[in-house]
Amino acid sequence: MKWAIVAVSLVLLGVGLGRAQQASDSDEGGRILALEKAWNHALEQKDTTALDMLLANTLVSVDIDGSISSKSEFLASIESPDYQPSQAVTEQTAVQVYGDAAVVVGIFRVQGTEKGKPFVHQERFVDTWIETNSTWQCVATTSALITAKQSAD
Repeated sequence: MKWAIVAVSLVLLGVGLGRAQQASDSDEGGRILALEKAWNHALEQKDTTALDMLLANTLVSVDIDGSISSKSEFLASIESPDYQPSQAVTEQTAVQVYGDAAVVVGIFRVQGTEKGKPFVHQERFVDTWIETNSTWQCVATTSALITAKQSAD
């Protein structure tokens, strides 16, 4: 009988710890999604200071044309007077937290002007975030252009 009580207690403790971990992951997922939203806002404002804080120094960015940029190259492209985003939003986002790493998948819509020509892009993206010293930063981002023939669903 004692063994049964101990076994049930251990199972309940395990379930409780599992739920606590899920809640913690959910909280971290919410933080990551808030950082994604802050990234969009910083992009709209061309706020490279805010972007600098969100992006790791080792950032690797794979753009819709397949080109690869470092953090400094990415920030320089945002600072360019040729690039004027007016709206940046994410939707259909899902985040998975893996301890001190998180992956966000979603759709990114951005519109504005580039080299004087208006543009509207809809992209599927994957962002990878790492937590270091209680701070989350994006270490990798990649996106693929969703063409008119493709569905965003």
